[in-house]
Amino acid sequence: MRSSNTDLNTEVCENAMVLNAYPIGVLSVIDNVNGADEGWSRMEPSVGLEFDTADDAREFYTQYAERVGFKIRIGQLYRSRTDGSVSSRRFVCSKEGFQLNSRTGCSAYIRVQKRDSGKWVLDQMKKDHNHEFDSAGENSLPTVKQRNHSAKKSSVNVSHRPKIKSFADGGSCPSGVINFKRLRSSAGEGECIPEPYAGLEFNSANEAYQFYQAYAEKTGFRVRIGQLFRSKNDGSVTSRRFVCSKEGFQHPSRVGCGAFMRIKRKEFGSWIVDRLQKDHNHDLECQMGANKKTFATSKKFIEDVSGGLDSVDLAEINNGSIIKISQENNIGSAWYRVLFEYFQTRQSEDTGFFHSVEVDNGRCMSVFWADGRSRFSCSQFGDAIIFDTSYRKTNYLIPFATFVGINHHRHPVLLGCALVANESKESFTWLFNTWIRAMFGCHPKTIIADQDMAIQQAIARIFPRTHHRFSMWQIRAKERENLRSMSNQFVFEYNKCIYQSQSIAQFSTMWTALIEKYGQRDNIWLKEMYEKRESWVPLYLRRSFFAGIPIGKSIESFFGATLTAQTPLREFISRYTQGLERRREEERKEDFNTWNLQAFLQTKEPIEEQCRRLYTRNMFKIFQNELLQSFDYLVTKTNEEATIVRYLVRKCGNEDEKHVVTFSALNVSCSCQMFEFEGMLCGHILKVFNLLNVKEIPSQYILHRWTRNAEYGVLRDTESGFSAQELKALMVWSLRETASKYIESGTGSLEKHKLAYEIMREGGNKLCWQR
Repeated sequence: MRSSNTDLNTEVCENAMVLNAYPIGVLSVIDNVNGADEGWSRMEPSVGLEFDTADDAREFYTQYAERVGFKIRIGQLYRSRTDGSVSSRRFVCSKEGFQLNSRTGCSAYIRVQKRDSGKWVLDQMKKDHNHEFDSAGENSLPTVKQRNHSAKKSSVNVSHRPKIKSFADGGSCPSGVINFKRLRSSAGEGECIPEPYAGLEFNSANEAYQFYQAYAEKTGFRVRIGQLFRSKNDGSVTSRRFVCSKEGFQHPSRVGCGAFMRIKRKEFGSWIVDRLQKDHNHDLECQMGANKKTFATSKKFIEDVSGGLDSVDLAEINNGSIIKISQENNIGSAWYRVLFEYFQTRQSEDTGFFHSVEVDNGRCMSVFWADGRSRFSCSQFGDAIIFDTSYRKTNYLIPFATFVGINHHRHPVLLGCALVANESKESFTWLFNTWIRAMFGCHPKTIIADQDMAIQQAIARIFPRTHHRFSMWQIRAKERENLRSMSNQFVFEYNKCIYQSQSIAQFSTMWTALIEKYGQRDNIWLKEMYEKRESWVPLYLRRSFFAGIPIGKSIESFFGATLTAQTPLREFISRYTQGLERRREEERKEDFNTWNLQAFLQTKEPIEEQCRRLYTRNMFKIFQNELLQSFDYLVTKTNEEATIVRYLVRKCGNEDEKHVVTFSALNVSCSCQMFEFEGMLCGHILKVFNLLNVKEIPSQYILHRWTRNAEYGVLRDTESGFSAQELKALMVWSLRETASKYIESGTGSLEKHKLAYEIMREGGNKLCWQR
């Protein structure tokens, strides 16, 4: 932490003055402990210590580590599931893990968690190490890092965003924005490059890159251009990361260094440092003056050849050699080797296993794969799918995405997996096209996916007849961002309009009144969301079949905590296999329960007995609940035109809950649209059936996908549009699944083995099977 207007202990770095101050959070701790005159470097970490920021906690642990005799690294961070903000951080011993020969798997660490007050509290820790400490440990602190503890007695006002001194004349830069032309000319005269900090501003992304390059040369490391992020609205670059050249593990020279600087574009075109990590996990080199040529070459390339950073997807600069790549790739090369080994193994075991790789200019990009079971599941449950890219909520290591469907037990079922090279329209277009090829041309009725423009465009192109529903977590995040400046009354009326409108006309009227009342006619976000209302407003969504996937809740990841975006490469395949098997074991248990356990009947209605016989146990419970609720409804005939009759159904004691049921000899519908959305008749219709003495639900209102026999999927229909080869593959997977159940049950005991063998032999005789 630096300040240009304090008189604390100073140290000289060549010709520049560096001003040191205590971390704000630590100062508040020192004031409340004995021996405060010795300073914060004498404090031991303990549960309950409080800091103003996570960086304060890191600096405190760094000083403690230097005194004891070890080094630290930044470990995992955890994000809130509601808004994606960082909720806790781990700082670990540098010898944690086994990625390098120098590491011993040390488990020492501290974890700080963010409280509602904004403070960070140390809530977990482990002090014991499994290695010897450095000899320079006790009481020996590096000269540059030492604090003059007597300075604590002074009254200090420390700024988080100190002013930047000009290297030419000592004056401040205008508005605190760095002008790199002045910086470069001054740096050539021997002055120190200032250290980056959160809040530092630049006129352009080029200047930010050149500044970080100059800082890296002075400090002793090299820089690569990392990820870029684009606006979900217009596709323009909104932020960039510049990383240490030793970031990642794609090359033997890289050691997974986490040092980086991220810049974010501000409203008026300038750029600001919003995230920063200075610590490296490797030794730094001596002053790198020899690299001036590289720096000049990179600057010339960026400014003169390609028109600036914003027009380059990815450019890696290595010893003055520029490699311009047509598409950014967020997948490390080591991942391809691991995945291909897994693919080869699976193909030898599963003839239905499918995988494909996107190739761009001879380079591997996005990867898609699906085993035989997933492809067969798509023939059954590919009508409503979730394209889950929840990896994008965090600072991910791997861009892992899944295609998920809903099975006949209303549980998630895996339909395919992918690593997404970058978040461009081209990548998503390739991915959706590949999914269609793997799934025999299956086009889903509906898809739940993020709102990003690239995804919207890819879905519109590849799935033109598919209803795209936006991910709820993204809608919630956008609402928090755009409505936080609105009054509570506006938010209340906004929610009422969105979630309580009973008809399209009512929604449009309420929305227009809301915009006019609060003068939001020029609000760009509200205008855009109204134009996209069919993709997120519940009233519009309920007109399409989404297999009952809740509208108001975020959808849990298929793999849950078993497989996250931070899963190390060496554990990915084992965790993936473990998570997939866990889900499929759940499905097998539900199949067993459906066929072997019988649900209790709550009424004497023939309809209830019919549905118990047809539906799976979980779906029958949903139907049974609607049937029981129907006894609380009152029915009034409101209109009759020829063969069409309309009924008003309302709940006893609740005049606000009213729905219109339209009945004819051919079909029946309800204004609540439960059947359209979930594929299950609502209690309102069941009440009308009871009134009209309908004893059995018509077959068109019993969806095959919810029945016990849904496992046979489309194979019951010989006119499904499959080729002979595709139909044969589906039959193979269907029979293999059934046979595997006989094998699993038949190996439980010798008696079960004999029974399973007799059943299969009898079936073989019926098929004229000869040995």
